[in-house]
Amino acid sequence: MFVRSFLFATALVAIAAMAPAAQAQAPSGTIQLHLVKGSYFVGGMGGHGTLHFNGRSYPVSVGGVSIGLSIGGAVGDLAGEVYNLASPYDIEGVYGAATASWAVAHGQEGTSIHNARGVVIHLHGPQVGLEFSLDVSGIVLHLR
Repeated sequence: MFVRSFLFATALVAIAAMAPAAQAQAPSGTIQLHLVKGSYFVGGMGGHGTLHFNGRSYPVSVGGVSIGLSIGGAVGDLAGEVYNLASPYDIEGVYGAATASWAVAHGQEGTSIHNARGVVIHLHGPQVGLEFSLDVSGIVLHLR
């Protein structure tokens, strides 16, 4: 079971790495997220954040699930660039991502996520906790 989960997660990370990246353009906006995650092969996350778009700030809520090689719990403060926004409401939706992260007291997380509207978010930042993950996540962002 462990080997199968590891191979599945590794394959999905490789597929996500081959997905097209955001065009070489200036970001439409920026985002900061505070996330709390917990997992034992299947995990959950929740949090909140702020989208900065066209000189305004919009509060965002975050929820999600993950499956793969993932054990532990962590709290992360991520920041990133948002591409392809025409309206702040374009940020809403379900995002798919293959992530690789680790934390033993302090660590780093980095991922790129995208939704059906073509919005792409590149996230990076520190996390605190005891966690190792190589998994596939479904993340939901919603304006509050």
